[in-house]
Formats: sequence, C-alpha cells, structure tokens
Amino acid sequence: MAVTSPLRTEPLSAARWPDLLDLFGPRGACGGCWCQWWRQTRAEFETNKGEVNREALRRQAESGDPIGLLGYLPDDPKPAGWIACAPRPDYPVAARSPIAKHRPDDEFGRADVWLVTCLFVRKEHRRRGVAVALIDSAVAWAASLGAKAVDAVPVEPKKGEIPDVFAWTGLPAMFTAAGFEEVARPRPTRPVMRRLIEGP
Repeated sequence: MAVTSPLRTEPLSAARWPDLLDLFGPRGACGGCWCQWWRQTRAEFETNKGEVNREALRRQAESGDPIGLLGYLPDDPKPAGWIACAPRPDYPVAARSPIAKHRPDDEFGRADVWLVTCLFVRKEHRRRGVAVALIDSAVAWAASLGAKAVDAVPVEPKKGEIPDVFAWTGLPAMFTAAGFEEVARPRPTRPVMRRLIEGP
C-alpha cells in the first residue's frame, strides 16, 4: 500500500529528540528498548531497560552519527513513524546473531552495508504505507552516505497476522514493496532481505 500523502523524513538529532520522545512514549516504543537491542549484549540490555536505554539513545542522537529517520506527514508536526537504520558495524550484537550477522561470503564488507533494525509507526497511521515510505527513505539516505546495500531481518508470521508489538523489525511484504529481495533464510520465519544500491 502506498502512503496517501508525501512523507518527509529527518535524521534523528538532538533537535529532533523531543519528537522521538513523543512518538515512542514512556516505554520507548516497546518494553524499554529505545532501539538498543542490536547495540547491547543481552545482559546489558536486560539491565538497561528503560531510562538507561533512553539516555543511550539520546547520546547517540547527539553524536551526529546516523541512527535513523523520523517520518512526518503534511500538516502534522508530530512524527508518523521511525526507522532505525545504520551501518552494520554500529550493531555489534547483529554481528553475532545467527539471524542478522553479515554473511562471510558477502560481496560487500560490513561497513558498506547498512541494517534496518526497527520500524515503529504511530498507531493511527498504521497500514497506510508509512512503513514502506520510511524504508524507501532509509535506502536513499544510506546511499547518500556511501552505502552499497541495505539489509533487513523482518519476521514472517507462521500463520495469520502478528501483533504489531512483535513486528518491530518489519514484515517481509513491507520490504518487498520497497524493492528488497530475500537473500537468505537462517530460520523458517526470519528471512534476510537486501536492496542493492545502484551506482552513480
């Protein structure tokens, strides 16, 4: 489904931090995560859930490094959604994950490939194409910063629909709609999908 209105995206920064807080709410979108799942060991993550993770994301936003994009619909100052996307080396846990790790036979080095790790859309804007528009914007953003490919590790429901809270890495259909192709399937419900970035 195509988003019904143009989506404007802005990289997360210190200036945009209040907008992310408004979008995520007090629980950091899901269970105190604050987009730290792929950045911390499991022990660190369990210890840091909540306020510590929020402060970690705030510092990342202030660093100037690419963290992710906020998406805005026309005539609404509040963000409609968020996508976390950064170079693979920024996600040390992904490097050890059987689902998300960089494949040893990959034609590109880890630093050349970005990884989408989280999608979050405000409840009233879900199922309107916002997620696909965010993915498209993230690919263009990664390309502008030198990426050669963008990977994603969505979850495919075994049957029927999956609750939104469990689909934070996105669904395969979203990435297919944004031009991604499946390149591996380390687990039955976890495809690895990739969109190559065309040269200049």
